[in-house]
Amino acid sequence: MMMVFGLFVFELRTLPYQQLQLSRNWRHVKNDRVGRSAKWQYVGAGENQLTLGGLLYPEITGGNLSLGAVSTMAYTGLAWPLIDGVGSIYGMYVITGLQETHQEFDRYGKAKKIEFTLSLQHQLRSEERRVGKECRSR
Repeated sequence: MMMVFGLFVFELRTLPYQQLQLSRNWRHVKNDRVGRSAKWQYVGAGENQLTLGGLLYPEITGGNLSLGAVSTMAYTGLAWPLIDGVGSIYGMYVITGLQETHQEFDRYGKAKKIEFTLSLQHQLRSEERRVGKECRSR
């Protein structure tokens, strides 16, 4: 198992990704001051985005069925827990995009090669927001 997203398991038979890109942001605002240079203030964590990219060969790896399962999860609009194969918990994520490129078709029009990119956005649960506010107020 490479990773689990909700009930969907990323593995060699489903959607084996070859690239994982994690983007983390932190927010700062600029406060202009009279007669002095501007001051920057940290206002909290920004958005975390995770992108998984890979290449599928439906005869060997996952294909349209696996992509359809992920697409169905996206239509629910729900946040799902994301945990990698060694047990690291990334948090709750929603699917914000799924790009597919089908290539090298057989005589029936079925792709022999599918390139995919899955975009996920981190969602803070209300408990995480509350704990974060309590920590900042102390």
